[in-house]
Amino acid sequence: MQKIIALLAGILFGAGLAASDMNNPERVQGFLDLLNWDPSLMFVMIGALAIALPCFQLLLKKQGKPYFAAKFSLPTKASIDKPLLIGASLFGMGWAIVGYCPGPAIAALGYGYSDVFIFVGAMLVGAKAQQWLTPKHSK
Repeated sequence: MQKIIALLAGILFGAGLAASDMNNPERVQGFLDLLNWDPSLMFVMIGALAIALPCFQLLLKKQGKPYFAAKFSLPTKASIDKPLLIGASLFGMGWAIVGYCPGPAIAALGYGYSDVFIFVGAMLVGAKAQQWLTPKHSK
C-alpha cells in the first residue's frame, strides 16, 4: 500500500509540475534572471507551501506520524558545515545553469527531450559518485 501511495503522490507531483509549467527550464531561468524576471516560480512555491504546511502541521498534531510510516524522517543534523555549503552551491549553480532540479527533470522525461535525459543521467552518475566518495561514518 505504501508503494501505491508513493506512486500516486509522484504522479500528482508530476502533474502539478506540468500544469504549472515548472518542468520547463525556461521558467526557472526566468525566475533567476534579474533583468527579465518571471515571478511564476515564486507563486507556485507559495501556493504549494500554503497547502502543504497546514496539512503537515495538522498531521503532526493529530497523530504525530505519517499514515504509512512509523515516524517522520526529519534531518537530525542541524549544523551548517563545509559539505553542506559545497553541495548547496553546486545544486544551486546547476539549477541556475540548466534550469532543472531532480523532481521537474524526472517529470520532464515524459516529453522525451534529449537534454532532460542527459541531465537525469548526469544526476544519477553524480549521486553514485557522491555515494562512493562519502566516507561511511559521515552518513
